[in-house]
Amino acid sequence: MHVAGLTGGTGAGKSSAARRFETHGISIIDADRIGHALAAPGGDAVDVIVNAFGDAILSCGKISREKLGALVFADATALAMLNEIMQPRIALTIAQRCAELAASGCPVCIIDAALLGDDGTLEPCLESLILVCSPEESRVARLVTHRDMTRELAWKRIRAQVDPETKRAFSRWVIENDGTLDDLHKQVDVVADALLSDGGSSSHGTV
Repeated sequence: MHVAGLTGGTGAGKSSAARRFETHGISIIDADRIGHALAAPGGDAVDVIVNAFGDAILSCGKISREKLGALVFADATALAMLNEIMQPRIALTIAQRCAELAASGCPVCIIDAALLGDDGTLEPCLESLILVCSPEESRVARLVTHRDMTRELAWKRIRAQVDPETKRAFSRWVIENDGTLDDLHKQVDVVADALLSDGGSSSHGTV
């Protein structure tokens, strides 16, 4: 099974790309969704997160993503602490799901995760990386419009992440999301066709 990574900075349009890949029948493993489940009531990470950050992140007895996000994206040390808690648990779940898909005969799956390639290398579990890029001002506008953030918080989220441009060198495909949704879909379709035809082994570069 060809395992590809899908990454991009917050607000770049990575989720829209993932949804388009799904229309081609490609299985998506969403790291954010896994993380939300781990931090939801009954999730494996709940007690550890609360012990690390205290009751201030709770709302009605549950972890508030808004409160936790406001805390960690304003403090690099807190963000690193949260990543240390979440990343191993998310990685374990992803590995389990990849194994299940491979056993079922799935030819291609995509791991959708913003942190892929943050250390400057391609993760050993991946055969290729797809990077979604978008101008920073466009990313801010999407976060304000679609996630109801203030511009200040949107910029904090963007600045807290590794610059996506550092991942171009080892990305097999770069999708430039600087136009319409239809433009994005056309680029995704090209990558999806390559993945489904030969696992993407012969293609590289900006779509």
